[in-house]
Amino acid sequence: MKQSADHGMPSLSRRTFVAAAAATGAAAVGLAGCSPSAEEEPEKEGAAVVDPYADAQVFYTSCPPECQHHNLKAYVVDGKIVKVESSELNDCAACARGIARSYMATDPNRLTVPLLLDGEKGSGDFKEITWDEAFDLIEEKFKAAIDSDGVQSICYITGSGNFGSMHGPVANAFFAHLGGASTTVGSLCCAGTTAAQIPIYGQRFLDTRNQIENSSYVIVWGNNPAISKQGYFQRFEKVIENGGKVVVIDPIFTESASKASEWVSPWPGTDAAMALAMIKVVIDEDLYDKEYTLAHTCAPCLVDKATGEPVLEDEADPASFLVYDAKSGEIVRHDKNGIEAALTLDGTSAADAYNTEFELIYAEAAKWDAVAAEAECGVPSADIERLAREYAEADKAMIIQNMGGFMRTENGTYAVATQLYLAALCGHVGHEGDGVSDAAGVNEVKTGAPIEVPKLETTVPSVPRFKFGEAILNEDPLKVNVLWSMTGNPMTQWPNTNMVRQGLEKIPFVVTVDQYLTSTALYSDLVLPVAAQFEHEDVLANHRSHWIQLCEKAIDGPGEVKSDFDIFAELAKRFDFGDAFSKPMSEMIASVIEPAGLSYDELVEKKAIDVVGADYIPYKDGVFLTKSQKAEFWVAAWKKEGFNPIATYARSEEDARNGDELAAKYPLFSVQRKTYRGVHSTFNNLEWMDEVCDKQPVVLLNEADAEARGIADGDAVVVFNDRGEHHGIAEVGARIKQGVIGLQNGWWEQQGGSSSYVTNDKWKTLGGTHCCNQTLVEVKKEA
Repeated sequence: MKQSADHGMPSLSRRTFVAAAAATGAAAVGLAGCSPSAEEEPEKEGAAVVDPYADAQVFYTSCPPECQHHNLKAYVVDGKIVKVESSELNDCAACARGIARSYMATDPNRLTVPLLLDGEKGSGDFKEITWDEAFDLIEEKFKAAIDSDGVQSICYITGSGNFGSMHGPVANAFFAHLGGASTTVGSLCCAGTTAAQIPIYGQRFLDTRNQIENSSYVIVWGNNPAISKQGYFQRFEKVIENGGKVVVIDPIFTESASKASEWVSPWPGTDAAMALAMIKVVIDEDLYDKEYTLAHTCAPCLVDKATGEPVLEDEADPASFLVYDAKSGEIVRHDKNGIEAALTLDGTSAADAYNTEFELIYAEAAKWDAVAAEAECGVPSADIERLAREYAEADKAMIIQNMGGFMRTENGTYAVATQLYLAALCGHVGHEGDGVSDAAGVNEVKTGAPIEVPKLETTVPSVPRFKFGEAILNEDPLKVNVLWSMTGNPMTQWPNTNMVRQGLEKIPFVVTVDQYLTSTALYSDLVLPVAAQFEHEDVLANHRSHWIQLCEKAIDGPGEVKSDFDIFAELAKRFDFGDAFSKPMSEMIASVIEPAGLSYDELVEKKAIDVVGADYIPYKDGVFLTKSQKAEFWVAAWKKEGFNPIATYARSEEDARNGDELAAKYPLFSVQRKTYRGVHSTFNNLEWMDEVCDKQPVVLLNEADAEARGIADGDAVVVFNDRGEHHGIAEVGARIKQGVIGLQNGWWEQQGGSSSYVTNDKWKTLGGTHCCNQTLVEVKKEA
């Protein structure tokens, strides 16, 4: 099945798209799964069938924002794109966001020339200038910043707007050649996964998508794959078609929940407590896989009670963990042949001095019997117990994390870790139909950089992303004279947006590189028009996708747009390292893909290559990518940060049940949700989306919460707290847990403002997790 956007042909008008969506019921659930095929005009009897694309040139690219990176195919006639469709390399039709690439090529709202601020930041007053003038100004401002406060006073930021190799990697190379600019620290999406999965399993971004439909029991924990994994959501549906079960754990009845077997709605931020409660049931009822646990995890490894550190045979060998051998009564290496490692030490000679990691995990789980977990999580104890049994006893079971909203909380790292513990203890890792889905990817496949990145002798401080405004205003950890913003939109995505705005207003020279006058561009001094997909050459070889994809140039962009690479190449000449950026594009693409064992000619021929294979299984047969090749539950990095090295749970400081002044003032939990309309803020401004999706921000309210505030469905409302306000239209019903309010992510300043105005900017949390879903608010009708 293919879906296409056809310019000059009637195959997919917005009206047709909406009609088809309504006919399939997709409109009611956010157009989940595969989007409908275009309607076709009936053929007239006797009329000759003419292929309007018979003479068209065909080009391939990828849809590169943070999503599933669908492969796209464009038909070009007379230098113009007349149709974009999902390529034959996909197993599902592209969504409206990918198809919208054709409309972006001709969108009258696209930027076409450089714009210089001609008024106050935020006013939208700009004047057109030439590229020479723009480059002269950038050169002048860069040199002045360096002369005044060093190269570190130039800060560059990238986002998830484009994962192509000629964007972020090229920026890294440019600023390294410049001498080492500063950047930001703190991940908005998946810091919890990085901080948990890498030390526990040894690596992340390992693709489980091909195993989903082989599973018999899938827990979709705190994410919405009908939106964020839309390109292969049909694999989740096949689990149910095959007689399996899909459980969605989320405070919101999402598009995915509407197609699942069961919906479970915990309080935001309590997921670690719920997972620990499930672990307790699994251990108490002897449902864990003891053979797998002993062979493939560090559960029996000893931790010294006096030091709180793992016991090693050799301090120089971090994989030389020791265990208590129940056969001999001796302490030996964990990987010694013929031993019988003990999971618990009660009654042994080692009990006074040591715990096992298994005992430490159980000690945390024991705090959360089902009754305590019900009180904390808001999920019935019988449901928690049943889910634990069903998951543990399933033949093949998966947990889909996929950068879920549950990890964008104060306890996000521990929430990820407890799910990793649960999967490993139950033996649901490394087999067909098993696993923990992170965010897909090719991280076991090596790729290179298009341009060599010089090694810098000094380390430049980073600006905390969540406290960006405060850091800029206080010039701590450094003074920022120039900000370069690309492939992102801080004014829609970064927390506490009022403070972000103040930071942008203070920085003397802000450059935004984008296709549109975004919310961030409004607060910039210079805006540079950048090329879109099908308008430049590139390769997508990112750890968010298991395909390496060629991005071909099909057309020239509108006006005088330039690619990110061309912009940096010109600036490199002005700073006397232009030679590093003067290689042919084919050579740079080859540099990226050759470490993966691919050639440029092969990629040109095939357009996209699956580098892991259809049968790929992460951590196959229980071989983890840690130094011990086992799942290591005790995490040294957490202890170094001052946190418990074994995953635990404690209620967050911003919680509606704390009984403090903040909770009394702002009694509603708020959580962010993604929409079919955009990927973060990308695509959100396209008029083509208006007939398919919400035209204004929607605020999701439980009917009891709405009634208590005199709010009716369709009312204009204001969501607010001490950080700011977010305006939207109320959707009232039973699709969200009482006491929780759902805010859509990605709306622009020009569309009424981002929901990030109210989001929690706490820093620093364990692993540097973003706390946007640990935010308290109140809501009222618009005056």
